[in-house]
Amino acid sequence: MLNPLLPDLRIRQRDYLLELSRALTQELDLGILLERILNISIDMLAGYAGMITLRSVTGEWRVAASNGLPNAFLHYIKNFLKEIPAETRSPDDMELPEINYILQELSRSGSFGAVTGVGLPLVARQNVVGVLFIFRNYPSLFTPNDRALLSSFANQAAIAVQNAQLYQQINQEKTRLDALLDSAADGILILNPDHQIRKCNPAFAHMLNISSADAQKMTHEQLIRWVNRPQDLTLEQAEAGGWPLTSRAQLYIEGDLDRGSGNPPLPVGITYAPLFSEEGSLINIIATIRDITRFRQAEEMKSTFISIISHELKTPVALIKGYASTLRREDAVWERAIIEDSLAVIEEEADRLTGLIENLLDASRLQAGGLSLKRSDVSLPTLIRRISERMQTQTSRHKIVMHLPDDFPIILADESRISQLVTNLISNAIKYSPKGEITITGSVKSDIVIICVSDQGPGIAAGDIPHIFDRFYRAPDMARQTKGAGLGLFLSRAIVEAHKGRIWVDSESGKGARICFSLPRSNDFEQEGSS
Repeated sequence: MLNPLLPDLRIRQRDYLLELSRALTQELDLGILLERILNISIDMLAGYAGMITLRSVTGEWRVAASNGLPNAFLHYIKNFLKEIPAETRSPDDMELPEINYILQELSRSGSFGAVTGVGLPLVARQNVVGVLFIFRNYPSLFTPNDRALLSSFANQAAIAVQNAQLYQQINQEKTRLDALLDSAADGILILNPDHQIRKCNPAFAHMLNISSADAQKMTHEQLIRWVNRPQDLTLEQAEAGGWPLTSRAQLYIEGDLDRGSGNPPLPVGITYAPLFSEEGSLINIIATIRDITRFRQAEEMKSTFISIISHELKTPVALIKGYASTLRREDAVWERAIIEDSLAVIEEEADRLTGLIENLLDASRLQAGGLSLKRSDVSLPTLIRRISERMQTQTSRHKIVMHLPDDFPIILADESRISQLVTNLISNAIKYSPKGEITITGSVKSDIVIICVSDQGPGIAAGDIPHIFDRFYRAPDMARQTKGAGLGLFLSRAIVEAHKGRIWVDSESGKGARICFSLPRSNDFEQEGSS
């Protein structure tokens, strides 16, 4: 018995195909597209229910759209879908035996209201991307015309599904690319061939203190403004010379970026890379902007290190060589006092060299992983008194005085390192104050002890205070007047921090310098040693 609605369906099939054609060409949202394909298919073949299943890239099946089918049925069919091959055996193979087997099993079950059904694979480029199932609840066979119609429809639907999947993948890739750009530490600009900003990531917007949205309204020339003309070719100069000729023609520029009034220039290195189309046309220029402030600082530190060390080594070596050469002269007979004085100078300069070398070795140890400590009970008053008496013999222009309470506690520390610390602070006070008292005071708190070394020199300028504990740093005004490698306070801070203490400066320009450090009374080292 034929369905009485079939003649009308023949008339309406043309309208369905037109509607389907519009759906396939206009809709790229995969979920919406599948719903429209399924609804059109059910109406076109006078069905009562249907579903579309899709195969993922990993080969797993899922029900992507359904209409009129209970959840139990959708769960039941998943086990059968695993039998469907990933590829068709020929381009025209639209009725796979595996799909017929599924329909036969469903017919035998007879529990889902389906009387007849048809299923066709959605094949794109000989790959089975999904299966379209349509069910009727009345006893009418799917005619060859029905199957031909559905087969033609399935071919178009498969292409549309694959296009929607590709569009979905492109969106995912775009989302992934946007996340990558947004999380990149370096600044990134994507330029159109006319230098209009297509994309500006947050890192570069932060460098210029503007928003990404504002940056994308500007051109490359409005954003990349150099304080001084770079030594390398700028992007505009390179393009005037024919750049880029190939996709591998990267361009690198270093310079100081102008960030507008009120903001200091920013040292940057910019790498430009072209992006070409398959036809060889320039699509975009990708600019990667890296803040090279630390590289500049490292270069400056390297130059400073070479300058300071060469100067600090040259002076004692010259004195040692000079005095030794003088004493070796065969045409002169020196008095004993002159010989003693000369040998004293040689010994003093040799000690200076030894101290410098030790400081350099300590600085290298710090870079390699910190200072090692040999802890023992230390009486700070006894240690500081011994150091003060020794250093008092080295100066006649200063008087070193010590004020520490009688009940100053014994602490657990590395005595040689604490001795190095106190020596550095007193030595600095002698070096940077022309004359006067050098006062060493101490106080005891509930959990720490504090030692301060004060002098009556010119003090430390406010601009120098944040840097005086930096490696190789020397205040510009003082560097011209006194010798030194800029390692004393750097090592002093390292010693204090290795003991889990703190060091700071309390100074006012013109009123002398005061440097203090604190050390724990009941040191955590005891707990570490006992654990």
